[in-house]
Amino acid sequence: MSLKNIVKEFRVKNKHKAIGRRGRSHIAPEGSSVSSSLSTNEGLNQSIWVDLPPELLLDIIHRIESGQTLWPARRDVVACASVCRSWREMTKEVVKVPEVSGLLTFPISLRQPGPRDDPIQCFIKRERATGIYRLYLGLSPALSGDKSKLLLSAKRVRRATGAEFVVSLSGNDFSRSSSNYIGKLRSNFLGTKFTVYENQPPPFNRKLPPSMQVSPWVSSSSSSYNIASILYELNVLRTRGPRRMQCIMHSIPISAIQEGGKIQSPTDFINQGKKKKKPLMDFCSGNLGGESVVKEPLILKNKSPRWHEQLQCWCLNFKGRVTVASVKNFQLVAAAAEAGKNMNIPEEEQERVILQFGKIGKDIFTMDYRYPISAFQAFAICLSSFDTKPVCE
Repeated sequence: MSLKNIVKEFRVKNKHKAIGRRGRSHIAPEGSSVSSSLSTNEGLNQSIWVDLPPELLLDIIHRIESGQTLWPARRDVVACASVCRSWREMTKEVVKVPEVSGLLTFPISLRQPGPRDDPIQCFIKRERATGIYRLYLGLSPALSGDKSKLLLSAKRVRRATGAEFVVSLSGNDFSRSSSNYIGKLRSNFLGTKFTVYENQPPPFNRKLPPSMQVSPWVSSSSSSYNIASILYELNVLRTRGPRRMQCIMHSIPISAIQEGGKIQSPTDFINQGKKKKKPLMDFCSGNLGGESVVKEPLILKNKSPRWHEQLQCWCLNFKGRVTVASVKNFQLVAAAAEAGKNMNIPEEEQERVILQFGKIGKDIFTMDYRYPISAFQAFAICLSSFDTKPVCE
C-alpha cells in the first residue's frame, strides 16, 4: 500500500476527530505566534497526525527516508520533522548522521563529521563583484543544474588588519545577529594565518573556560569559539614550490583517526540568546582565542605534489574532480607520520585524503570532504585559499 493510501485510510478512520472547515489544513511551526482560534482549529487538525500509532509512524518515515536520498526530493524528510513534535523526534531517530549515512538532511548536519568512506562531493561558486562564496551539494553546476542544494554562504569583509569571511546558512543574510549566522574565518594582515570561529561550543564540552569564548577586537551578539587555525608557510623568494599549509583542528582529537576512534557529533543548535560583551582576547596565548579544546588536536597538512616533466608543472591526482591548474588547488591528509608509530594510526588512514579542493572553471571550484571534519570546517579551510597571499605564492 502506498504512503498516500495509508494516510487517506487513516484520515477516514479518524474523521470524527477533525473539526473546522474542510480542505487542506495549515500546520503552524512550533513557537509561532498565531491567533488563539486558529491555533485551536489547527491543533485539532494536527491531532490526526499526533495520534498515529508509533509503529505506523516509524514505517512511514522509514519509507520516506530510504526513498528520498537526493535533493530536492529529500526535503520530504525535513517536512516530516516539521509536522509536530512526535514526528520530529521520530524523524531524528530514523535519520542517521552523515558519518554513517553519507547524507546531509538537517542544518545541524553541516556541523557533523562527514562519512568515513566515500567523501561528500560539493562545489563552490565565487561572485567576484560581491565577494560572496556559495557552497552547493553536488558534483558540479553542469551536472546538478537547478537541483543543486545550497549548504552555506560566505561574504568577504575587508578590514584594516586583514580579511574576514562571515559564514551563514542563508544565501543573502550575513548578519551576525541572525539565526542563520554559523561562524567566521579571520586572517592576519599578511594572509599567512587564519582562525576559524564557530558560534556553537564543542559538543563534548558545553561549559568552556572564559578564555575559550572570545570575540576578538570587536563585540558581537553571539559568542565565538576557536575551532581551527590555518597556517601558510612563507615563500617570499618563491623557491619552495606550491603553497604549503597546515590546519590545527582544536576541536578534533587525533584519536579520532585511530583504530576504533570516534568523535562526538553535535545533535542540535544551542540557542545562545543575548550575550554580554566579552573581554578582549588573551594576547599572551599563541593561539587566537586560547588553548586547544583537546590536548592533542588533529593536524592536517597539504599533500606534496610531484613535478611532471612533460607538463612542466606540479601535479596531484584529484581523480577527475579538478580540471584547471591553480595555486589554490590542494589535498589535505593527516599529519600523523611521526605520531602514527605510537598512536595506533593505520598507515592507510595517514594516506587518506580528508579534504580536496580545486578549480574546474571560471569562479567554480569543487570541494570533497570526509570524516573527521564537517562541511563548515571544510568550507572555512577552502575559503582561506581564496584570500590573497603575496608572501606564500
